[in-house]
Order: sequence, then structure tokens, then C-alpha cells
Amino acid sequence: MLDAFPHYCSNSIPCSSSNLLPFRGVWAILVIMRKDDKIRGLIACEAARLMYEDGVREYRDAKRKAAKRFGPEKALSLGSHLPSNAEIHEELARLIASNEEDLLPERLLRLRLTALAYLELFSDFSPYLVGSVLSGAVTEKSDIDIHLFSDSIETVEDLLRGRGMEFETETVPIRKGGVIRDYTHIYLEDDGTVIECSVYPVEERRNRTVSSITGKPMERAGVARLRKIIAGTLGADEEES
Repeated sequence: MLDAFPHYCSNSIPCSSSNLLPFRGVWAILVIMRKDDKIRGLIACEAARLMYEDGVREYRDAKRKAAKRFGPEKALSLGSHLPSNAEIHEELARLIASNEEDLLPERLLRLRLTALAYLELFSDFSPYLVGSVLSGAVTEKSDIDIHLFSDSIETVEDLLRGRGMEFETETVPIRKGGVIRDYTHIYLEDDGTVIECSVYPVEERRNRTVSSITGKPMERAGVARLRKIIAGTLGADEEES
């Protein structure tokens, strides 16, 4: 069996089974790692496809659905086959770039302009844009993710009711600082685009949520920064034209 993998052998060592006996354990690990990497890559590609084509929004959901094609999720997880969110994000960005190079700039600008309008609407609640619309990896099914800070959910809801805007609320458990807490999410729709607003207590404004992709504090943009990003995009378009 070992002779079937000559590309692992050093040129200075004859690739026979007898010569490789002392390294049999290392060979087994290398072969397993190769197989793990292949399955991880396949699951990452399938999860990215589900997010791109089917509109699956959460990385964990896409990962679980994709993994079912390759075996029981528990077994895959124990075997380190499940890709990280960062690996799936990389595949998703590659899909978008290869399939929608001409559509992406216009779509991204439209979503960012819509996001800016909602940041201005929620100006009393220290709003920040986060997620794919900020990073730029958007599809036609992407939503707009906004973080709001208020000690009164009712105050946010009263603002929307006063504007005659329809919305839905949901309580979502989120891990922050090693503790799972319940937070309110408010969902709106604007011309087919979902706007998801996560409402946090005012005291948590300086404690940025950890990104599920990078494991670091999440990138976010307030009104001023988003305006600057949009202005930069429009300026670049004018130079190209």
C-alpha cells in the first residue's frame, strides 16, 4: 500500500515498503490528512454553493447541510472534516467573483446605499453596518445586517411603528464573552432585501461581537465610515468612466 504513494518519498530514499517501515506511522498520518483536507474542501465548496445558489444565510446551517452529503455530521466533526467558516467564506467569495464580476459593483452599491438609509433612520441607537454588505461578498439573496444599541426594544419598535413600517421580532441566543444571552432581532424588508437589526444593550456598544469567520472583533461601519466607503466607490467609478 505504501508503494502506491511514491510522491511522498524523498528522492534520496528508495521508495520500497521495507525502507519505509520505520515511517509507517507518519505515512498513515499523512494519508489521513490528505483525505481530511479533500473532504473539508468538498464540504466547503458545497456549503458555499448552498449560500450562493439557495440563499442559506448562516454558515453553520450551510455547513451542516453540505456535510450530510459526505456522512454523519458527528463522525465528520470528530474527524476534523468540517471546514471553518473562513474556508466557506473564501469559497463563497470565489464563487461570487467568478460568476458575477459585472453585477457585483452595482449590487453592492445599491445594498450599501440602502444600508446607509437605515443607519440614518436608526441614528438614535448608535447603528453599525456589519456582515457581507460591509465586506463586499454579496449575492442577490444577501441581507443587510445592522447592530443597534438601546436599553429599550420598545423605543426601537415605536420608531418603526411611527413610520408605518412593518417588522417582525425574534429572540436569538448569542454567545458573548463566553456567556450565552438572549438578544432581540428585528427584521424588515425593503424592496425584496431583508434588513436584520440585532439590538444590544447600550453598555455593550464598545464590546464588538466576535466574527464567526475570523474569530476576531467584527468589522463594523457607522454612518460616517459608510458614507466614506460609498463616496470612494462612486469616485472610482467616475475615474473609470
